[in-house]
Amino acid sequence: MTQMPKSSAAPPPAGHAPASGAPTMPSVPPQPVRPATPTLSPPAAGPRRTAFAEGFDQLRAAATTEPGRLRIIGALLALFVVAFGAVAAWQMTERAAAADDVLNRSQPLTSDAADIYRSLADANTAAASGYLAGLQEKPAMREGYERDIRTAASKLVTAAANSEPGSTSAHTIAELSELLPEYKGLVETARANNRQGYPVGGAYLRAANEMMQQKMLPAAQKLHETENQRLRDDYADAKSFPWAAAGLGILALAALAWAQRRNYQRTNRVLNHGLVTATAASTVVLLWLAVGHTVARAGLTDSYDHGVRSLNVLHEARIASLTARSDENLNLVRRGADTKTLDDGTVVDAYEWGYDQEIEQLGKALVRAEGLADDTAGKKPVQDAGGFMKVWKDRHGIARDDSNSGNYQAARDRVIGAAKEPTSVCFDNVDEALAKALKHEQIEFRQAAGDGRDSLTGLPTGAAVLAVLGAAGAVLGIGRRLSEYR
Repeated sequence: MTQMPKSSAAPPPAGHAPASGAPTMPSVPPQPVRPATPTLSPPAAGPRRTAFAEGFDQLRAAATTEPGRLRIIGALLALFVVAFGAVAAWQMTERAAAADDVLNRSQPLTSDAADIYRSLADANTAAASGYLAGLQEKPAMREGYERDIRTAASKLVTAAANSEPGSTSAHTIAELSELLPEYKGLVETARANNRQGYPVGGAYLRAANEMMQQKMLPAAQKLHETENQRLRDDYADAKSFPWAAAGLGILALAALAWAQRRNYQRTNRVLNHGLVTATAASTVVLLWLAVGHTVARAGLTDSYDHGVRSLNVLHEARIASLTARSDENLNLVRRGADTKTLDDGTVVDAYEWGYDQEIEQLGKALVRAEGLADDTAGKKPVQDAGGFMKVWKDRHGIARDDSNSGNYQAARDRVIGAAKEPTSVCFDNVDEALAKALKHEQIEFRQAAGDGRDSLTGLPTGAAVLAVLGAAGAVLGIGRRLSEYR
């Protein structure tokens, strides 16, 4: 049998279903064409955060947990206590240094300035007395003049060494150092002419006195006032209350009290040994600060009221007596050649009028000095000086009557010492009594100022040590609480 060849099956026409039993091919729907996705660049980096911002974030995150809060509290407590101790040590160091300057620098320089004035005035008085004595001048009188000149020169060297370069005091000291040799030269010229009997010696002595009265003594007074202001400034620095330290101390104690109260509320434990130690150390420093400064202030105030003020008034009295003595001598040297017209038109002898003014000032100063003296040992020499001053005035009145009546020799004897009861003895007695009062008040000052300074001894170091101890206690106390979370 002839086989018919197999023909390949043709695909069914479109729209006709394939014959039954014929295999089918799956229909794949056409895929849509997607557009190409563009390539995107990475986003630009923002500004870099600062370490402070990151630290703040970490701190804020730590504050959300109790251990973190405890660490923050411990750090703040330690900071408050250390800051309190550091400021207390710093401020009390400054006050202790100022108190030491009052005792060993400012007041001694003020006294040196007063001694310069007194030595110059005394030298001027001795020069006039020696001129009056002429060939009868005693060696002791000459030695007194030389001693005053040496004292003034020595005190000027000391003051120059302790003054600040370029300061007002330094310029004043330099001026006095230049004028002193010139003054001494004029006095020596006056003495030489007087010994030979030349009247021109009186003119040289007058020139020396004018230099002393118009240039040297005003400069010495300016130096004394400058050093006195420096002394007052040191007093103000030493006595000022340490408000910054006290404020930090109160803040530290308040923070410690709050931390312990918080600890009690969360643990029901009354005491935390570390925090109690920190509180005790801070309390000791604050009390020591308050008590020590109060005692120091009281001592310094006493040293000023019953020491410095008394010394200033006594220096004023001594200078008035020296000036009065100089005017008394120069009145006889000039013999009425120098006059002064008063406001009412009255013409008077310049030196006699000056003597009356200085004696009046001396009396007023003695009254004030007696009122400032706080014990019998201080009042007695002032009262003695007042009694000697009254005798001086009486004897001077007799010498004045002799001079006005033309008895110059008798008047001179009543002034320079040839008479039985000369005014020179009265002046010496007044000066010795005032020197004794000055010595007593100087001792009173040093004792009171020393007590005030000593009350601050050890406070700066003690405050620093106790602050470190308190800070360590605060850290250990908080660390004990942190260990409960491990």
